[in-house]
Amino acid sequence: MTPLRIAVVGVGHLGQHHARILSTLPDVELVGVVDSNYEQACTVAERLGTKPFADIEPLFGRIDAATVVTPTLYHHPVASAFLKEGIPVLVEKPICRTLAEADDLIRLAADAGVPLQVGHIERFNPAFEDLARRPIRPKFVEAERHGPFTGRSVDIGAVLDLMIHDLDLLLALVRSPVKTVEAVGASVFGGHEDMVNARLVFESGCVAHVTASRITQRPKRRLRIWAPEGYAGIDFVTRKLVLVQQSQEVRQYGLRADKMDAAARAKLKDDVFGRHLQVKYSDGDRKADPLTAELRHFIDCVRTGRTPRVTGEDGRDALELAERILVSLRSHSWEGHADGPVGPNRMPRPAGWLFDVPRAEAA
Repeated sequence: MTPLRIAVVGVGHLGQHHARILSTLPDVELVGVVDSNYEQACTVAERLGTKPFADIEPLFGRIDAATVVTPTLYHHPVASAFLKEGIPVLVEKPICRTLAEADDLIRLAADAGVPLQVGHIERFNPAFEDLARRPIRPKFVEAERHGPFTGRSVDIGAVLDLMIHDLDLLLALVRSPVKTVEAVGASVFGGHEDMVNARLVFESGCVAHVTASRITQRPKRRLRIWAPEGYAGIDFVTRKLVLVQQSQEVRQYGLRADKMDAAARAKLKDDVFGRHLQVKYSDGDRKADPLTAELRHFIDCVRTGRTPRVTGEDGRDALELAERILVSLRSHSWEGHADGPVGPNRMPRPAGWLFDVPRAEAA
């Protein structure tokens, strides 16, 4: 098989991993790495045995595909340049800064007849892949994505940096338009929001609570779903899925603890899980790497012309929902009236110090 010639644009923290993985795939030739910091491009290129570039133009005509792992500001100009040359692109999330830019990439890819894939990597997490194969209709969802401050992605806030992962997963699972959005968020480091909570109501009746924070000490990435079919919980860090479903007996006849006598209720306590509620634990392959799976999928789409699992339209839909959340949190009134502080950068003044406990007044 002729190796697929590919380049990586942007070899910062994540882009280096793109380049490292692609350099190890037997059916791929990593033609080069591009970075505006040419020293960085040279360092990565030397380590991986490829060529460094300071810009993308020299790659035209020399590659079959590209991955774009630049800051979000440059997603559109870089990806659009490749698409205009008929070169398939995997662009990291969020797809672009604006919906207009996203629409333009989608149009360019369609005109060129080439794949445009968006890097929503959690779609390739083994636990989510397992869940996606099962019949489930979410009606209440809680998503939490927390992590420590890394100093990266300061050009965007927690919504576009972190929460957008879960917004994409929600849209893929619920498959219904979002009817209402309410959000609140706060900026800690200045500039963009660093923590945010959103309540989403879908036209299907599903309600989702989604939180994201980049100021927590330990990472947490969880998705919990309640549905007519049962309960599903994913830990994206450990790649574990837990499923709970009613037994056939409960589905057919129901379960009425309020109609039981004391002895039956006491026994029910021991019988709930196992007899009435069946539990299944599914451990994802800890050795499986979602980024490798995502890149292999992109390569397959380039070779075969198949539609990517995460299309440009999917990336656009996640961005559109993210923008609605940002509009809501920027207009949130902390005191309940327009005259008070509004939005993530204008918090109410502290009432005191949490570590200081007021002394009791003398009797």
